[in-house]
Amino acid sequence: MTLSRQLPALLAALLLNRYAAFLVGMLLYSLLMKSLGGLGGYSILSEYFEIGLNLYLYYFFNRILRPSRWQALLAAMPILLAYLGQDIYYLMYGKVFRIIELNLVPELLAILTPVYMALFIVVAVLPLAAFLYSINYRKYSAIITGVLPLLLLGSLAEFFPHAYASTFEKVGNEIVFWSDGVSVENNGHFTMLLYREAERKIANLKTELFRNRPVYDETVRQRANWIKSQAADRNVHLVVMESLLDPTLMRGAKFSSSPIHPSYRKLFGNKLGYSISPVFGGKTSQAEFEVLCGVPAFEELAGVEFNAFTGSPAYCLPGLLELAGYRSIASNAYKPNFYNTIPAYKGMGFGETYFPREYAGNADSDTYISTGDTTGEKYMFDGTLFKQNLDFVANILKDDSAKPLFNYVLAIYGHMPHVTNTRKRPPVLKLLGRFQDPQLEREANQFFYRTQAIAEYVNNLVKIDRNSLIILVSDHVPPLQFGPNTYKKLRYLDNREHSINYNRIMIIQDGVVKKLATIHHYDIPKLVLNYITHGSYCQGVSCGFPGQQAPVVDRVAPHDQYMNLMAHATE
Repeated sequence: MTLSRQLPALLAALLLNRYAAFLVGMLLYSLLMKSLGGLGGYSILSEYFEIGLNLYLYYFFNRILRPSRWQALLAAMPILLAYLGQDIYYLMYGKVFRIIELNLVPELLAILTPVYMALFIVVAVLPLAAFLYSINYRKYSAIITGVLPLLLLGSLAEFFPHAYASTFEKVGNEIVFWSDGVSVENNGHFTMLLYREAERKIANLKTELFRNRPVYDETVRQRANWIKSQAADRNVHLVVMESLLDPTLMRGAKFSSSPIHPSYRKLFGNKLGYSISPVFGGKTSQAEFEVLCGVPAFEELAGVEFNAFTGSPAYCLPGLLELAGYRSIASNAYKPNFYNTIPAYKGMGFGETYFPREYAGNADSDTYISTGDTTGEKYMFDGTLFKQNLDFVANILKDDSAKPLFNYVLAIYGHMPHVTNTRKRPPVLKLLGRFQDPQLEREANQFFYRTQAIAEYVNNLVKIDRNSLIILVSDHVPPLQFGPNTYKKLRYLDNREHSINYNRIMIIQDGVVKKLATIHHYDIPKLVLNYITHGSYCQGVSCGFPGQQAPVVDRVAPHDQYMNLMAHATE
C-alpha cells in the first residue's frame, strides 16, 4: 500500500488519539496567532520543556475530569485560555505578559466596557467555569499528586531563582535579551513565564546590595541643597495626558478634515516634539514612573513599578523639589486605588495629592477636583480638569510669599474605548480609505477637542504664570482596534524603528514654545531641573538631550540608579 493511501488512515489514527490531537491543535493555534502578529513558536522539535509541561498538564486535567464526550476538549481549555490571554496581551500592548502582572487584572477589568466585559465572560469565564464544574473533586489523591510537581516547579523559580535561571540558560533554547517575543517563540509561553519570574526574584534580592537609607537620604539632601542654591523659584507645570495620539502622524491615514484644532495649530505650529515612552497601549503608570523618577522602567521588581512602592521615601523629582523648597502637588483625574497610586505618589515625594471627589470619597474630602458631567463618556474630559487646575493654581499664585510650585497633572480622557458624548462634542471628521479602525476614528475626533482644551489651558496658564516651565506629554499611544497592526498598516511615523513608542511632547518655556530633539520620558526630570537652575544642572550632569540628533537607546547605563531608587521605594 502506497504512502498516499496510508496517509488518510494515519491522520485519522492521529486525530483519534487525544494527546496527538492536542499537540496538533496547539501547533495550529500557534501558527494562527503568528499570522495575526502574535507570539509564534511551539516547535515539537525544540521546545522540549514547553511541550512536556503542556502534555503533563493535559494528562493531569484529563485524569481529574469526570468522563464525558467533552472531556478531551475541557482538559485543553485552561491551557488554551492561558495561551490566549498572553497572546491577546501581546497583540494589544506589544509586550510579553509576566506572572507578576496578574495583580494588574483587577485594573484591566475595571476599564472594560460592558461589551468587552460580556465578551470576556463568554470567551474566558464560562469555559473556565465549565472546566471547574467538570472536575471530580473526590479524586483527592489524583488532584494532590498532580498538583505537587507543578508546585515544585513554581517553587524552584520562586525560592531558588539563581539555580533555576542558571540551569535553564544551560539546557533551554536561546534567550534573546533584546526581544521577549523571540525568547517566547524559542522556549514557549509557560517556560518563559517561569524564567522571567525567577529573574524578577533575582532582581529583588539584588536591591539589598543597594539599600543604605542613611547614605541615600544624605545624598538626596545634598542634591536638594545644591538645587535650592541655584534655583530662582520658577514654577513648573507638568501634564501627562492619556493616549494623546496625533492622528496626522499616521502617514497612510486620510481624514475628511483636520483632527487638529486651529488654536492648537496656531500655538504650537511646527514646534511639536517627540518623547519615547516605555510602553505602548497601556500601563500609564509606567510612563508616569519615568516622567517623575527620571530612570527607565526596567520592570525588574514588578510588572508595574508603581505596584512595588510602599510609601517609603524614594525622592523622585517631586520629593527632590520638596526638599529644595518647592510645593509639589499631584492632581490625578482617575481613581486613587488605580495602580497603587497613593503609596507610589507618597514614595515619590508629593506633598499634596488630589483625586476627583467622585472617586476619592471621604479619603480626599478637601480635593478641588470634580469629574463634572461624564454622561456618555466614562472618563473626565481634559478641559474640565484643566479649568479646575487653572483656578487652583491661580489661587496659589495670589500669595506672593508662597513656595515655588511643582504642579503635576494626570489627564485620563483619551483612554480606550474613546467613547464620546456626541451631543457635547459632535463628530468633526471621518477616517477615509479602505483600512478602517473605528477606534482611530473616535480617537481622532477626541483629539480635535482635546487639542482645543490644551491650547486654552496653555494660553491661560501663560497669562497667569508666564515665567514658568510648562510641559505636556502623552503617556503612550493607544492600542486602537488592532494593536500595533493599525500603526503598521497606516505607517505611523513611516514605521521608523520603535515608532509605536514615540509620543508628542509640548514644551513652553517662559511663555515661548520650544522644540527639542527627541528625548525619552525619563529625560523630563532633567529638563525640569535644568530649567529651574538656569542651565547649571546639565553643566554638572551629562543630560544628553541638548542638541541631540537621535534618541538615546542605551537603557542599561542608568540601571544602578534604578536599583538604588527601587531599593528604597520598596522598603
